[in-house]
Amino acid sequence: MAKKAVASMQKGEGRTFSKVIKMVKSPKTGAYTFQEEMVHNEKVKEYLTK
Repeated sequence: MAKKAVASMQKGEGRTFSKVIKMVKSPKTGAYTFQEEMVHNEKVKEYLTK
């Protein structure tokens, strides 16, 4: 029963977004940090080129 409920929740608009992790260098310390954001699938390349 649980498998059916989980499978039915995956349908819809949940798959139109992707989690993007971008590595950004701090201008003050020079250390790298990671930024995580949910981005629409069509705008992933735009986000990464910023």
